[in-house]
Amino acid sequence: MAMTKKQKVDLLRGVTLFAGVGPKGLGDVADLMEEISFPAQRYIVRQGQVGTGFYIITAGRARVERGDRILNTLRAGDFFGELSVLDQTPRMAHVLTEEPTTVLALASWDFTKLLERNAKVTLAILKEVARRLRETTDHPTH
Repeated sequence: MAMTKKQKVDLLRGVTLFAGVGPKGLGDVADLMEEISFPAQRYIVRQGQVGTGFYIITAGRARVERGDRILNTLRAGDFFGELSVLDQTPRMAHVLTEEPTTVLALASWDFTKLLERNAKVTLAILKEVARRLRETTDHPTH
C-alpha cells in the first residue's frame, strides 16, 4: 500500500537532511516524492552515471559499493544521491539492494525546483552536505 502524505512527512521529519525544516516545507517535499520498490540484488543507482534522483530508504536494506569495496549499509531513514543531483556529476558509488527495498525518490528536476522555492529546505540540505564533507575530511580513510 502506498504511503500517505502524512506518512511521508513523518518519515522526512526523522531524516537528518531535513532537520530544521517545518511542516510546510516537509509537506512540499513529500508532495514531490514517489514511492518505488526494488527486489533484492537490484541496483538503485550505478557508479559513473549522472544522477537523476535523490532517494530515502523507507524499508529494506541496501549497500553502497565502490569497485569491490562495501562503503556503507543503508536502512530505513538513510538517504543518498543528493550530491549527484546537486552538481549533475556522475555518481561516486553503486547502491545495491540486499533485500526487497522501498524508497521515496525525488527527481533531480523536482529537487532543483524545491531548492529554488524553499530557502529552509535549501539551507538544511547545505548544512547536511557540509556536515558529511567535514566528517569525511576529519576522518580520512586510506
